[in-house]
Amino acid sequence: MSTTQSERLRELLEPLVTSQGLDLEEIAVDSVGRKRVLRVVVDSDTGADLDRIADVSRALSAKLDETDAMGAGEYTLEVGTPGAERSLTEHRHYVRATDRLVKFQLHEGGELVARILAVDEDGLDVEVPGVKGRRATTRRLAFGDIGKARVQVEFGRKDKKDMKEEEEA
Repeated sequence: MSTTQSERLRELLEPLVTSQGLDLEEIAVDSVGRKRVLRVVVDSDTGADLDRIADVSRALSAKLDETDAMGAGEYTLEVGTPGAERSLTEHRHYVRATDRLVKFQLHEGGELVARILAVDEDGLDVEVPGVKGRRATTRRLAFGDIGKARVQVEFGRKDKKDMKEEEEA
């Protein structure tokens, strides 16, 4: 049974990432000129700060050094998080994106930009922003209706904590 290098690396590294309290989201091996780059993307429900990234990076580097998983050639290890405009592909991604604005590509055609209000096992409740003075509306999306979903960056949006602090002032 043949497996790809990424699959072998996932089998090797995922238990180590999990032991650090993180989820292994993605592994990619890319060639950049003569060098190879191993990119490892990690995340958790509470996020991953720089200290956690550094800890897991050291642990992964040590594990890779004691095996031949990357072969004999030089490579660079890059460990990071999914970033602000992450794709949502797993149930946990949708849960983590609750209260975020997301752009959905629907299987039945069309596009929808909405804020995730709640997520359960079957789908999600979203709020579609009002347009031209209309009120926002809520809508239910089943996971089977979603082709692609990507978090959108919002500039200047106040989170609930900021709004509460303003009300108290």
